Amino acid sequence: MFEKLLAHLFGRRAAPAQDAQAVATLNRHAPLRTPGGPDAVRQEAADADAPPAYLCRETVLGRDQRIAGYQFLLHEGTRNRIRSRSRRIHHVYGEVLVRNIAQLDVARLLGHRSAFVEVPDSFLGHASIRELPAPNTVLEVATIDDGAAPAPEALLSAAGELRQAGYRIAVPAPARAEELSLWAGAADFVVASVGNADPAWLKSLAQRLAATPGGPTLIARDLPAQEDFQLCYALGATHFQGPFVTRREDWRGNRLGPNAARLADLLARLRRDADTRELVALLKQDAALSLRLIRYINSAAIGLHAPVSSIEQAVLQLGRDRLYRWATLLLYAADKGSARTAAVLENALVRARLMELLGEERSAAERDALFLVGLLSLVDVVLQVPMDEAMASLAPAPEIEAAVVRGEGEMAELLRVAVACERSDPEALEAAALRCGISPEEANRRHLDAFTWALELDA
Repeated sequence: MFEKLLAHLFGRRAAPAQDAQAVATLNRHAPLRTPGGPDAVRQEAADADAPPAYLCRETVLGRDQRIAGYQFLLHEGTRNRIRSRSRRIHHVYGEVLVRNIAQLDVARLLGHRSAFVEVPDSFLGHASIRELPAPNTVLEVATIDDGAAPAPEALLSAAGELRQAGYRIAVPAPARAEELSLWAGAADFVVASVGNADPAWLKSLAQRLAATPGGPTLIARDLPAQEDFQLCYALGATHFQGPFVTRREDWRGNRLGPNAARLADLLARLRRDADTRELVALLKQDAALSLRLIRYINSAAIGLHAPVSSIEQAVLQLGRDRLYRWATLLLYAADKGSARTAAVLENALVRARLMELLGEERSAAERDALFLVGLLSLVDVVLQVPMDEAMASLAPAPEIEAAVVRGEGEMAELLRVAVACERSDPEALEAAALRCGISPEEANRRHLDAFTWALELDA
């Protein structure tokens, strides 16, 4: 990942405007997905889509706390608007969701990871589902309480056909044991929202799943904190979602790891414009870091005509600004940290790339600053030290520190757009985007472009 990222940042990169137009906004598609239907249904779909509908994603971790996939869904505002609508409208939005995910080319981007996609129970036979790559797709069956749900045998038959084609099936955690036995041989996962769940109920559910050899396993969703993850891990859950992934904890008393400390020292000296000989002497104290710098300066991304063989020459050739950005990126992989570091890094990269894309009309230096703001916005979570201590160690430019630590300045406003794109709050996204003179639709499209870019780095 880091080699591709460095090539993007410091090589001969194309302007952001050249990025592939991977995703169209949902509200552009929704009215078109009811061909031949009654006018009343089309009008209802248009009414339901009065505010813009946005696609968002949430990271799903495996038991190793590495990224196992992503749940793709409509923003909460859209889901709330259609919750009481007719089953046909749920089908309209089911198809909107499926087709937009299909446009992401998830089979190529996700690799071994999975896309978790919620669709209505009566949608399992819809032709659009087959546009999703079976090996990468988990279909979450959502029930609609309108008295028109498919009969259990029909639902099991549709799920069975999809499983034979290679898709996996997830169902909501049932309230009664007999409902679970219905899906024992027909589902791969049971999804439980555990944020406010009764621990006794959760334990009982886990025990019932464990007592079914070859049956579905538990996806624990809406986990607020690390201790909730640990509880569900102990109960045998195989997948985990929720704010705990990037949640800030009490890290007072923590110190930077040895590799991160050396890089932070280098960054601080660069920011205070230390003499080149001082920088070279510091780099030479770390043979692995020196070797990595030489390898990078001679890489195709830099494109030098003659190879560089000395640390001093590498520092002079790369320049202080690019050396600072290079060391900042290495900081994220300096020490092992927690197992979820990779997920946090990916989230930071999406923020960074989105901010760069939103500033595409600005100078290269301004775009680089925007990228660093997004990247550093989660540096405390990666390093597991308080944010003020992390930023003091790195000594970034004053305007970058103001944006990240104090939320001040124009770059902080763009960071708020990036954070709002991650959350299921379209009102917050609209407010943040409009303050920056950006339409919410454009922010959402750029966010998905940034997500696609981050996936390609790890492909």
